[in-house]
Amino acid sequence: MKDAVHIYTDGSSRGNPGPGGYGIVMEQVGRNFKKEFAQGYRKTTNNRMELLAVIVALEKIKKPEIPITVFTDSKYVSDAVNKKWIDGWIKRKWKNVKNVDLWKRFIKAYNQAPAQFTWIKGHNDHPQNERCDQLAVYAATHPENHLVDEGYEAGEKDLFKK
Repeated sequence: MKDAVHIYTDGSSRGNPGPGGYGIVMEQVGRNFKKEFAQGYRKTTNNRMELLAVIVALEKIKKPEIPITVFTDSKYVSDAVNKKWIDGWIKRKWKNVKNVDLWKRFIKAYNQAPAQFTWIKGHNDHPQNERCDQLAVYAATHPENHLVDEGYEAGEKDLFKK
């Protein structure tokens, strides 16, 4: 399967909510080509970072016509796609769904770069998953590079409006 892309992702938060980050490893199958990405946020959740890692990776795909497989240790993300939870959320107009801002961004990225999703067990000595975890933890624990997760922090403020 030459010219396929394998994407490995992981998210982390130090506290839930707390400082968080994501890590991404992208590999071109059959070639010695790999890229890594990571970003930290000052206050977020683990699920948001798991999902954001996938979104950012899909947004980086330049040739969406080639086969893409996302490997994630997040059941939240893999089940939402593979068990078609997203379809139900859309039909219910996102009622009682967390992280709607990211799920809507995910749909746009996924429609532009359709991918297969494979769940892998985390912390199970899978080299790429372990590397993603290292990247995510590093990003979460180095506040000098943190961004604001505006979707999370705006939603947090909305909890107190009455």
